[in-house]
Amino acid sequence: MVTFLPRHPGRLAEVPSFDRAIGGAESNVACTLARAGHTARWISRVGADGFGDHLVTAIAGCGVDVSLVRRDPRRPTGVYFRTAGDRATGAHEVAYYRAGSAASAMSVGTVPAAAADSGRVLHLSGISAALSADCLGLLRALTARRAGRPLVSFDVNHRPGLWDDAADTRVLLDLARGADLVFVGEDEAADAWGLTGGPDAVRAALPEPATLVVKRGAAGAVAYDRHGGRHAEPAPRVGVVAAPGAGDAFAAGFLAATLRDLPVPTRLRYGHLWAAAVLTVPGDLAEPPSRAHADRLAALGPAAWGTLRLGPGWTKSTAADERAVEEAHAVHDAGPPRGEPTTQRRAPDEDRAERSEAPA
Repeated sequence: MVTFLPRHPGRLAEVPSFDRAIGGAESNVACTLARAGHTARWISRVGADGFGDHLVTAIAGCGVDVSLVRRDPRRPTGVYFRTAGDRATGAHEVAYYRAGSAASAMSVGTVPAAAADSGRVLHLSGISAALSADCLGLLRALTARRAGRPLVSFDVNHRPGLWDDAADTRVLLDLARGADLVFVGEDEAADAWGLTGGPDAVRAALPEPATLVVKRGAAGAVAYDRHGGRHAEPAPRVGVVAAPGAGDAFAAGFLAATLRDLPVPTRLRYGHLWAAAVLTVPGDLAEPPSRAHADRLAALGPAAWGTLRLGPGWTKSTAADERAVEEAHAVHDAGPPRGEPTTQRRAPDEDRAERSEAPA
């Protein structure tokens, strides 16, 4: 959908002008992966209108395959407006205009099953499940366990404003149980499902996914694997410009590291780094750091990682930045770096991520 970003802080009633951008959880992930050099395909529906033209052109401009995006002559492209504040603050406002949108008409009959299953990873969002009964039916079909499906990644993305009844959000728990890899915020799990016991309580409620990632905001993230492993990584300190889109970037970073078969702690660090790229820009999308730059930062030892500070422009590494990273290694890290690509034992569902070339 098209996103309108405020040019000035304040309530929606007071903001006089906005800048147009692109938004949407799945397309954000696809664009970020494509910008990092992965092959990504976006499957969706947009209106046969100017906003639809803008979306298709902009997303294709990020390097995403949009050949399976369909234009709907009877329904408009969805749009939304937001304020400049963080979602966690009471002052943050979002106004969605997506009821009856082209995307809300997606269904099992309009999305080719073979196309959805053609990639190494199929990434889905709980936002889509809230758009209509047909969309929910599609998400249920795509998360149903079946032979030959790709690794199914599901970001819960609980948005209270899209659900009529809090009890309805229980369907998000059912969808998550069908996925192989699940991303959920600790706050989302509390709001949507009443799970207030921290990451371990979320894992107890979601034992089915091979990998579960519980995001804890500035406190970092915890990942669980099907072998009983629990991996926690703190987030670096970030000079936040705007928070929207950071969760999608985290998912893209974790997926990028998963596609490279990097260890789970490194996948978490990739998620943090790619989220930091978005946190330090005003919009929902940002250019991720280069692979070499991200690898060097992700390979820092615990002490050096704990002193990392990331501000606007940090993704454009300079010679001075590289020297600083090398010095951090020398001062804080005894032994080999942690971030070299290594092979680890994977669950059967994770092995499916090695099959083809369309990660989102």
